[in-house]
Amino acid sequence: MEIKVLKNVLDKNKDQAEENRNLLDEHNVKMLNFISSPGAGKTSLLEQTIPELQKTMKVAVIEGDAYTSRDAERLQKFGIPIVQINTEGACHLDSNSIRNAFRQLDLQSLDVILVENVGNLICPTGFDLGEGYCIAVLSTTEGDDKPSKYPMLFRKAKAVVLNKMDLLSYTSFEKDNFVKDIYELNPQVQLFETSATQGTGTGEWNTWLNRMLSV
Repeated sequence: MEIKVLKNVLDKNKDQAEENRNLLDEHNVKMLNFISSPGAGKTSLLEQTIPELQKTMKVAVIEGDAYTSRDAERLQKFGIPIVQINTEGACHLDSNSIRNAFRQLDLQSLDVILVENVGNLICPTGFDLGEGYCIAVLSTTEGDDKPSKYPMLFRKAKAVVLNKMDLLSYTSFEKDNFVKDIYELNPQVQLFETSATQGTGTGEWNTWLNRMLSV
């Protein structure tokens, strides 16, 4: 019974995700789904990313959080549309919540939507939102074994941002093992090394992102 219920939930989510994707295509809007564990640095990365995108694009953010709006509050300084989704404890956003968020945005005036998903390496990966690209964010403080432990995310990701490189020397993170696992799972993935709070390594990431979104 539980398997059948889960299948029904995923099927319904997939159908709505396709509707979301079609709607975005109609308005020529691209959407990115940022997935990470809590504290990996998604919001800090967005703080480095949004100003660069704003130079040439109209940007909005959909913020997913279990209970608070603290991440959204951090991004208000950029003066962009932000829609907060509180999941009340649920571990992921779904395509229906994203469709509801679209109703609060003027899609005709946007070029790109950045979705900051709920902090979790498992649940968000299984729920298509209708995004064009999935971006995985990982920090050196989490350990180098995350790709092998959570392979679905890294197989799905268009890019992986390895954050908190400034803390590498204080951890037991083995970068060679991490890189090997990443490319075994996804040979085509783009890998970027950053320290978002320091603003280092984000130039290459932003250059690639702007190029990809401009295609």
